[in-house]
Amino acid sequence: MSRIGKKPVIIPANVTVDIAEGNAVTVKGPKGTLSYTFHPDMILKVEGNVLTVDRPDEEHLHKSLHGLTRTLLHNMVEGVEKGYAKELDVNGVGYRAEKKGNQLVMRLGFSHEVFVDEIPGITIEVPNPNKIIIRGIDKQAVGQFAAEVRGKRPPEPYKGKGIKYTTEVIRRKVGKTGGKK
Repeated sequence: MSRIGKKPVIIPANVTVDIAEGNAVTVKGPKGTLSYTFHPDMILKVEGNVLTVDRPDEEHLHKSLHGLTRTLLHNMVEGVEKGYAKELDVNGVGYRAEKKGNQLVMRLGFSHEVFVDEIPGITIEVPNPNKIIIRGIDKQAVGQFAAEVRGKRPPEPYKGKGIKYTTEVIRRKVGKTGGKK
């Protein structure tokens, strides 16, 4: 039995979960609404404020879907209740970010500014020129968008310049040394 899959998902009082035909799940909460269609073989049940996921048999596919389905449902419930956020740090001399309208404008050492548009369901905050906060209710979308912003100038190992996650540790390398002639 899957250790993750057999754990129940507790549904808070301010969140509603609707399971339609074909395992189409809609989760509504104070932050918004998320919908996803899960594999039709998985057995989803809501009893009171507890959501459980079961599998029909011990087939390899069903075993692998069991924990995944439960985790995705938990992320949906947590997302519409609390939301998700990723924090990015902008490091480097002259490197900065600002928000203009619904665009993120970054100066990253290139000869031009880098523009990133907000997408639906994602909000960008820039509390100071060296910090970017990306918020949303869909965990996957927040992580993907944060990775795309980081990809505009990933941190380099010699000086540590670039965009990194706040929790990320950059492994630094020693630069060249003047050799003997």
